[in-house]
Amino acid sequence: MIESLHFKKVAIIGVGLIGGSLALVLRRKGLASEITGIGRGLPNLEAAKRLGVIDSFTRDIADGVKDADLVVVAVPVLKIADTIRQAAPNLKPGCIVTDVGSVKASVIEAVGPVMPAGAHFVPGHPIAGTENSGVEASFPELFIERKCILTPTAKTDPAALKAVKGIWEEAGSTVVEMDASVHDMILAAVSHLPHMIAYTLVNTVGDIEDSGVDALGYSAGGFKDFTRIASSSPEMWSDICAMNKEQILKTIDAFRRRLESLRELIEKEDLSALKTEFDRAKNLRDSLIKANPKETA
Repeated sequence: MIESLHFKKVAIIGVGLIGGSLALVLRRKGLASEITGIGRGLPNLEAAKRLGVIDSFTRDIADGVKDADLVVVAVPVLKIADTIRQAAPNLKPGCIVTDVGSVKASVIEAVGPVMPAGAHFVPGHPIAGTENSGVEASFPELFIERKCILTPTAKTDPAALKAVKGIWEEAGSTVVEMDASVHDMILAAVSHLPHMIAYTLVNTVGDIEDSGVDALGYSAGGFKDFTRIASSSPEMWSDICAMNKEQILKTIDAFRRRLESLRELIEKEDLSALKTEFDRAKNLRDSLIKANPKETA
């Protein structure tokens, strides 16, 4: 543990899978004396307290962040800036605010004007998750052997950055720093596009079901594995589409060109070219698994 990496009070805004799991890490590692949960849903907050994830809770953002040394904003990306705006009047000098959103450039742009002087914002994104949501899905091992990307700017306080980096390292993550625009381009390709494809595939099969054919009844493990992420939060992913619109559109266009090319090869019955395409994809996929054998999500 980094020397002095301890917070008297931590406020977690959004005690779901990510926020709840991080709270469990902070508790397990002894990094926080008190953890307050803040959110909209009373049942979820009550469950978080019952499960020992948090010590207390409130649905009032400004009240919940009073005297907090660390504020973790784990809400849908479209709501991050407004959430910090509501918290701003009670953010004490020296308080560190960090987020876990999977879009960074637009979040940084929106948060800048609402951060009060003396408080420090460190943009972050743990590359971890499951298709489940809510505090009951949280577990402290979620971040082990995963990457966490931090996207500091020229205005980011070095001590605050070091502290947030230390938290994620204590959670078991490999911390990487990069420019926010590079982060958004990468995540559009490896996370946002796959979710768009999964949602679209499920809805395509749903259209077949609507025509009176029982297609889903014949789906096996492959379909369920491929579309697992379509069970992710619709609210969260619609927000991500709004916040990373340009990069997601670029990746959709690139995917559409690839799919159209594949369609042409199938139409021409060019089996040799199809095999070449499939071989390339298989090799890329196999190299990914070989490099990250423990990653399954």
